[in-house]
Amino acid sequence: MKTTEELIADVTDNLRRVFQVVNEHSKRAMRETGLTGPQLWTIKVVAGHGPIRVSDLARRLYLHNATVVGIIDRLEALGLVQRTRSREDRRVVMVDLTEDGKNLVAQAPEVAQGLLVSGLENIPREKLETIFEGFQLMVSILGAQNLPPQLIFSSEVNRARAGGARKGRRNTE
Repeated sequence: MKTTEELIADVTDNLRRVFQVVNEHSKRAMRETGLTGPQLWTIKVVAGHGPIRVSDLARRLYLHNATVVGIIDRLEALGLVQRTRSREDRRVVMVDLTEDGKNLVAQAPEVAQGLLVSGLENIPREKLETIFEGFQLMVSILGAQNLPPQLIFSSEVNRARAGGARKGRRNTE
């Protein structure tokens, strides 16, 4: 059985490893594609599911619609995605990759956020609840409960539009 000191050392070392991997993935994404991790993750999800409704994209990314719209705005300005309105329902906006976006995705490295979400989606709920409780405790220890959830290695903050709370989900990257 490990001592308290050994457990604390192991927890902090594992946290360092997580930061290191996410940092390395983000730097590689920026170096190879010129995109932030969240931007690259977004176009990878669009590539796998597009054309996709903005609301469905936000759900797959575990982000608020408003956050995803901001990311899409930047990707559209770069010529990597395009938006179209549904012919059946003009309120529905579809997102798909342009040819440049398809070419970029084909050569792009893996994204840490995608690996993390994929891994979390594939573990049993009991373990997911344990991880959630552990992270809630770490946030509390650090006094970070009131900080907005900034996307990893990005200035983007995951927040809903004024007055619009997302039901049934917690803020994640």
